[in-house]
Amino acid sequence: MADASNADAFVEFERVQKSYDGENLVVKDLNLTMPKGEFLTMLGPSGSGKTTCLMMLAGFETATHGDIRLGGTSINNIPPHKRGIGMVFQNYALFPHMTIAENLSFPLEVRKIGKSDREAKVKRALDMVEMGAFGGRRPSQLSGGQQQRIALARALVFEPELVLMDEPLGALDKQLREKMQFEITHLAHRLGITVVYVTHDETEALTMSDRVAVFEDGRIQQLAPPDKLYEEPQNSFVAQFIGANNTLDGTVKEINNGVALVQLDGGELIDCRPVNVSKPGERTRVSIRPERVEYNKERLAEGVHTLKAEVLEFIYMGDIFRTRLRVAGNEEFVIKTRNAPDQERLKPGQQIEIGWLPSDCHALDA
Repeated sequence: MADASNADAFVEFERVQKSYDGENLVVKDLNLTMPKGEFLTMLGPSGSGKTTCLMMLAGFETATHGDIRLGGTSINNIPPHKRGIGMVFQNYALFPHMTIAENLSFPLEVRKIGKSDREAKVKRALDMVEMGAFGGRRPSQLSGGQQQRIALARALVFEPELVLMDEPLGALDKQLREKMQFEITHLAHRLGITVVYVTHDETEALTMSDRVAVFEDGRIQQLAPPDKLYEEPQNSFVAQFIGANNTLDGTVKEINNGVALVQLDGGELIDCRPVNVSKPGERTRVSIRPERVEYNKERLAEGVHTLKAEVLEFIYMGDIFRTRLRVAGNEEFVIKTRNAPDQERLKPGQQIEIGWLPSDCHALDA
C-alpha cells in the first residue's frame, strides 16, 4: 500500500526492499511517508518485516533496493551514529558499570558536548521521566519499569527529532506496561518528537498511535489511524489481527447501492458492506466485531437480517459479558455485552436470535 510522498514528509521509504539471501524478500516494495511529530506504529506478527524496516531506518541494516530519507535527505549511506536518531530497545541496553547519570551522559560525550551542557541535559532528561533522584544509582539497583524510563531518557537526552522504539515494553508486567504506554505517548506529543514504534501487541498499537501500519509478508496491508483500522479493515488479515473478530464464510448473491447480499454456507442471508468483493458469485469471508452484535430484538433496526444462534458458553468478565455461540455452523462466534442491570445473562443451550447493522458487517476476501 503506497502512501504518496509530499512536501511535509519527514521520514520517507521509497520502493524499499530487503533481502538477506539475495532471493527471498523480507520487505517488499515499501512506500511510506511520515510527517514531523507523528507517532507511527509498525504492527505485525513475527517475521512480517516490521523490525527490519526499523533497523533499516536506524542504519543497522542496509536496504537492498530503494531509498530511505530523513528530512528530505537520503540516509542510505550515513552510519547509525551520524543519523541523530534516538533508540529504545526491549532489553534497555544500559551500561551496567556506569551510573544512571553516566549512562545518559555517554551519548552527549560522543557528540562532543561540553561538561556543563551535559549535566544540564542529563538533569532535564531525568526530570522528564520523573527519575531526577536516581542519577547516582546503577542499572542493577532499579526495577524493570525504572530501567525502561532511563532507557527512554537516554534516547531523548540529545534532543533527537526522531526516536525509534523496538518492543520497548515487552518485558514489563501488564499494569506497568499500560502505565508506560500513556507516559510515552504524552511525552512524545509534549516534546513534539517523531516516533516509529514496533510491536506485535495490537492493544498497544491502538492506544498509542496516530497511525498504524499493519505488516504481513513484508508488505503494509493497511495504514490508517487506529479507529479506522478497527472499524474499517481492508482485508481479512487486518480484521483478524486487530482486535476480536467474528467471521462467517459465504457467497455474494448481489450488490446494490453499497450493500452486498451474502448467502452464508449454511444457507442464511445477511446484508454486508462490500469491502473487497465486487460481483455476484464471489466467495467472501464476512467480518463482524463481537460488540456490534445484538440479541435484544428491541435494539435491532427494522428490516435487519437476523440469524438463529445457540448459546454455548457465558463468561462473566467484570465490565463485560462474553458469550460464545453456535452461528451458521461456526462454534467460535463471540458476542460482548456491557455488564448492566438490564442486560440478560444468557445460559448454555439457550436459543436466541442475533443481528447487526449492515454497516458493521464487512464482506472481505475469502
